[in-house]
Amino acid sequence: MDRLRGWPVTLNEGPVGLRPLRLGDVRVWRETRLRNADWLRPWEPSNPETPLFRTGLGPYISMVGTLRREARQGLALPWVVTYDGRFAGQLTVGAIVWGSARSAQVGYWVDGALAGKGIIPTALAMAVDHCFFTTGLHRLEANIRPENQASRRVVEKLGFREEGIRRRQLHIDGAWRDHICYALTVEDVPGGLLVQWRRARESAAHGGSPVEEV
Repeated sequence: MDRLRGWPVTLNEGPVGLRPLRLGDVRVWRETRLRNADWLRPWEPSNPETPLFRTGLGPYISMVGTLRREARQGLALPWVVTYDGRFAGQLTVGAIVWGSARSAQVGYWVDGALAGKGIIPTALAMAVDHCFFTTGLHRLEANIRPENQASRRVVEKLGFREEGIRRRQLHIDGAWRDHICYALTVEDVPGGLLVQWRRARESAAHGGSPVEEV
């Protein structure tokens, strides 16, 4: 039985959107990844099922097939991130565990040409709310390399808790790398994370504490 209530779904907040990953995204996905190779390589897992910078179409088609199958099995939510309707990156909620855990892990990347516009924090806030209040998950984790300051700022500004180091957790860029575990549970955002993020940005716009965009 499909456990992912409300999936597939498209979400929007202003110019930022989330929609399901499609086979038809192959060419723009490949072009974006190749153009952002240096931007993404230090942070991407060395995993043949998530191709990084190869030029063929086959690896992408295989990845989409794998993620769609996991979505049907209730194990993943694979989204494209859009900005003003254009392909801007990817956000995947994966490693979903049901039963007494109801937890998952989230990963994301954005086109470096669009960095600094608050795209990923907005997309992540939408994804968190969907996971908690529609899908029925209880806990989300984001595991991030300590050196990846931009990605850490995303989760920190959204209120994810830092829960410690996971030693040599993933093979990235030629070596086994440590990651910092950040986490959020549904009790942390009773009114929704997107509402909190929207208020923080509005406060900054009216002279409150500045919100650095990522």
